[in-house]
Amino acid sequence: MPTAFVTGGSGFVGGRLLERLAEDGWTVRALARSDAAAEAVAGRGAEPVRGDLFDRAALAAGAAGADVAFHAAAKVGDWGPWAEFRRVNVDGTRAVAEACRAAGVRRLVHVGTEAAVLRGQALRDADERVPLAFDSPVAYAATKALAEHAVLQGARKGFETMVVRPRFVWGEGDTTLLPRFVALARAGRLRWIGGGCHHTSTTHVDNVVHALLLAAGRGRSGGVWFVTDGSPVVFREFVSELLRTQGVEPPDGEVPVPVARAAVAAGELLYRRLPLSGPPPLTRFGLWLATRDCTLSDRRARAELGYAPVTSRARGLARLRG
Repeated sequence: MPTAFVTGGSGFVGGRLLERLAEDGWTVRALARSDAAAEAVAGRGAEPVRGDLFDRAALAAGAAGADVAFHAAAKVGDWGPWAEFRRVNVDGTRAVAEACRAAGVRRLVHVGTEAAVLRGQALRDADERVPLAFDSPVAYAATKALAEHAVLQGARKGFETMVVRPRFVWGEGDTTLLPRFVALARAGRLRWIGGGCHHTSTTHVDNVVHALLLAAGRGRSGGVWFVTDGSPVVFREFVSELLRTQGVEPPDGEVPVPVARAAVAAGELLYRRLPLSGPPPLTRFGLWLATRDCTLSDRRARAELGYAPVTSRARGLARLRG
């Protein structure tokens, strides 16, 4: 069976990827920057390689003899120093690509995101022709665009690179979106901005992993693919269903968009100028998620990779209910 090297294996997508690779009989090595991460990846069937994205020896050891590498490590968030986003998402990605190329890895599959094309605009049935948002005012979006560019530009003869872009990743094991929605709702702080009736694409974590494996086996070098659960959903309705799986009743309260926009501008300015801990109550990126249509076409993934969702929303929600 083939050998895979995975970064970000202690995270949400990376962890499920490790489990699937192990289930399918792959030999798997995963970068682990702490004892806790090493324990987590070992529990998912991978051999831990201690080190981080800037440890050349660790990257070389992880990539040695690997047929395919999956780069799932990233700094994810809607707030924080630009320098740290650049360091992890751009410099770290370049380091992984260089190490894999030097080690003779045949293919590198990068876990991208629709955020890489977001400047604050609405997207409706958007496809891969939307240009990367290098000039995005949000650090996560801009640096993920730069990371994707670095991956694709790093391809050489014998070293193929490609990108899979999910949107609104959800499912069992989520450590980001669902816990945040639940915490806000339980604290009485969750409000629907502008009613929350805009449309969004979503991608269950199992569907992300399925697409990553299809790209590793069938993708062409330079390929970029959006992957989704299929038809878009109404943001408010879907988040409400997610909350109910955790025994939390969704709120009724709403906030007008202009009020939220003013709060974002004031809050981000205040948090930049004062030594305040944590992120502002609402960020620009959070406002985009909460108010902007973002529906994506996965037609290219279906045509070129043979992609189709393996977990439906109904099944995914049922599993979350337990």
